[in-house]
Amino acid sequence: MAQIRRRWPLARIILRGDSGFCRERIMEWCEANDVGYILGLARNSRLVGRIEESLQQARVLYDETHGPARIFGEFLYRTLDSWSRERRVLAKAEHLDKGANPRFVVTSLSGDPRRLYEGLYCARGEMENRIKEQQLHLFADRTSAATMRANQIRLWFSSVAYLLMHAVRRLALKGTDLAQAQCATIRLKLLKIGAQVKITVRKVWVSLAGGCPYQNVFIQAYENLRRLTPLRC
Repeated sequence: MAQIRRRWPLARIILRGDSGFCRERIMEWCEANDVGYILGLARNSRLVGRIEESLQQARVLYDETHGPARIFGEFLYRTLDSWSRERRVLAKAEHLDKGANPRFVVTSLSGDPRRLYEGLYCARGEMENRIKEQQLHLFADRTSAATMRANQIRLWFSSVAYLLMHAVRRLALKGTDLAQAQCATIRLKLLKIGAQVKITVRKVWVSLAGGCPYQNVFIQAYENLRRLTPLRC
C-alpha cells in the first residue's frame, strides 16, 4: 500500500472482496490506514431478521411481476464477539424463482446502497471472469514445475500473453464482431489459421486462404493497428 501511495499519492484506494476477506483485522487495518473497503458478509439469522420486512415486500413484488424483485437497504451491525465496533451493512432483499435470496456486504464507503452493491461490489465478478479467462485460455494454471521460480516465470508469460490479447481486443478488434470475444475465440478464429509464408530478400509474404470466414475481421484488425502505429508494409 505504501508503494501504491508513493506512485499515485492522490489515488483513492478501495479493497473489494468476498466474505472470505470479511475479518476484523482487515477492516480495522483499512480504517486505520485510510483505505476504503466493501466486503461480502455471510448471512445469518440476525442479519436476515433485520430485513424481514423488505424480504416480504420483495416477495409481493415478485408475485406481481413474476420477475426478480430487489429491495436495497442499510443498517448498522456488529457481530456478537469478533467485531470491535458497529459497521455499515448494505442489504439486498431479493426474491427469485427459487425463493428468497438475501445478500449482505459491509462497507466503510458512503453513498446509495444499490449503487454501491451493484455498481461497485458486484463488479468484482467481472474481475474474476478475467482471471478465469487467463487461467483457462492462456494456461495460467500450468504451474507444475519443480521450483517456485520456474512456476513464477510461467505465470509471467501467461500474464504477458493476456495483456497482448487484451490489447488486440481493445485496439485491433474495436468495431468488429470480435470486439467482446474471449481470448480463446480470438485465438481460434483470428490467429490460429493456416497461412503460407514466403521470405524474399526484401519482404516476408504471409498469404492467407481466400475462403477464411473471418478475413474481413482480420483485415479490419490490421487496419486499426496500422492507424495507431504507421507501418511500412
